[in-house]
Amino acid sequence: MRIQSMLKTLAVAAAASTAVLSAPASAQQKFVTIGTGGVTGVYYAAGGAICRLVNKDRAKHGIRCSVESTGGSVFNVNTIKAGELDLGFTQSDVQFNAVKGVNQFKDGPVGDLRAVFAVHPEPFTVVARKEANIAKFEDFKGKRFNVGNPGSGTRASMEELLASMGWKLNDFALASELKADEHGPALCDGKIDGFFYGVGHPSANIQDPTTSCGAKLVSLTGPAVDKLMEGKPYYAKAAIPAGLYPNNPQETSTYGVLATVVASAKTPADTVYAVTKAVFDNFDEFKKLHPALANLKPEDMVKNGLSAPLHDGAARYYKEKGWIK
Repeated sequence: MRIQSMLKTLAVAAAASTAVLSAPASAQQKFVTIGTGGVTGVYYAAGGAICRLVNKDRAKHGIRCSVESTGGSVFNVNTIKAGELDLGFTQSDVQFNAVKGVNQFKDGPVGDLRAVFAVHPEPFTVVARKEANIAKFEDFKGKRFNVGNPGSGTRASMEELLASMGWKLNDFALASELKADEHGPALCDGKIDGFFYGVGHPSANIQDPTTSCGAKLVSLTGPAVDKLMEGKPYYAKAAIPAGLYPNNPQETSTYGVLATVVASAKTPADTVYAVTKAVFDNFDEFKKLHPALANLKPEDMVKNGLSAPLHDGAARYYKEKGWIK
């Protein structure tokens, strides 16, 4: 009796393995990972929105999408280059630098980098501790300031601004390197006097300190910014609306970049096509998944802020739609 039972079990197992072996390739799971940023930032939320739409049609294309919290823009480009991420978010200036082989990529251009689409604008946002009495960015000289973590797009952009101003990191009493989800608590705890952050709005990272300790947004304007914008095609003027955050009734003038999604030329075209299709075929739903995505337009997303060549998978979808030739 026991032998019959074992034989039956073996037969069932054999049938199951045969079924797996004979299943069509399309039914086999493919995994795609999108590199984002800190878990409280917009990259992480926007990556989650993309994966949600990809996974909705998993039965059709067999791709399972997941997001990974990372150190941000520069980290994502380097990790895609190393073949450890399929896609990732990066600021438009970091994408430009990677393609040209300048600044953080002075060791050589990332030749395999490919653009997929642009996403939301990211104004550079300067926030000051209420008690620090900061009226303009120059007032941070000799203060404790968070310049961003190495490997983030925020840090790269901060260094460009300081160079344009003729400042060095030691012009601050302390140049801290906290990650995006650490700078708000540090500000409210009195450990730093301000921070610089490139982010889509509204952002929890700005909402928290403006609510918790009355932190103030500081405009980022003047000759150094004008000089930067003349020489850098990926920068644009921006404004953070009045009253968007508690205790900040004024409009805040600044400049910024665009968030973009990139991949490697080695990332399969079918995978990138499926991700692109999931976003644009469900575009109204995508825009509702985070407030920073609310005003996006497809015609801008397929061209603005993209320095790298379009990925073949994305280009195929855009040609089908008639958005590019």
